[in-house]
Amino acid sequence: MFVLNDEIHEGTTAALDLRDRGLTLGDGLFETILVVSGRPFMLDAHLDRLCSAAAELRLPVEREAFVRAVAMLLAETAAGDCALRLAVTRGPGARGLRIPADAAPNLLVTKAPWQPSMAFTDITLATVAIRRNETSPLSRMKTLSYLDNVMALEEAVARSADDALLLNTEGRVAATSMANLFIVRGTALLTPPVCDGVLPGTLRTLLLAQAAKAGLAAREAPLAPEDLLEADAVLATNSLRLVMAVAALDGRTLPRAEKAVAALRGLVRNAISAACGRDPFAVGFAAG
Repeated sequence: MFVLNDEIHEGTTAALDLRDRGLTLGDGLFETILVVSGRPFMLDAHLDRLCSAAAELRLPVEREAFVRAVAMLLAETAAGDCALRLAVTRGPGARGLRIPADAAPNLLVTKAPWQPSMAFTDITLATVAIRRNETSPLSRMKTLSYLDNVMALEEAVARSADDALLLNTEGRVAATSMANLFIVRGTALLTPPVCDGVLPGTLRTLLLAQAAKAGLAAREAPLAPEDLLEADAVLATNSLRLVMAVAALDGRTLPRAEKAVAALRGLVRNAISAACGRDPFAVGFAAG
């Protein structure tokens, strides 16, 4: 079941104009949102990011249309714990690159399974050849043009890693194919600045704002690859897998500051519990 333009649909198919620029040019945006006990976690932050990116792309998006669609889908299904994907395309347009003046966007909300075991895992990274273009506004957005990330992940998996480390064109650390990156250095929690080709992740924003509760001083700072190798811990964060500890980079085992990792994971658990009314990790889960 899914919602397309304020209408509930059964199954996984619906009619779509073949001229839709989401299909022809990847012209659109998406967000992925954790839902716990039927309540979306950080929905406002996701919609803020989507609407900000839409405004920069001159993509007319009505925020309340997504609010309605999310509420409609969650009301019509036994939502429980799941993952929502919000997507918007610019809609049909004539051939060519120019943005149509009469765009009629398509808004889509879908639901997928999510289990607590998907989060708080350890991962390994491999540095890939694909670079993040920090000069492009798309590096700061979740666009439908995601093939750089797809191909970066394929390269990393071919090297027996779980995810790809993406550097920018200047050789500084940007992100992984699916997550923001942090390092712990003493009591400091550092993450690359947005201007280095970084998506302003919602969980990234949460940790920057609340890391003091975990005894860490968080700030943005440019990072070189060697900073990851010399850190007390390296962490990757995203909306569904939350706080992942990076166990190895390019085959080299990385240190793991257990106390800091546990504290940050506990901070996120508390935030989910406060927003959604339940800690999905409470039974049989060790934060460290």
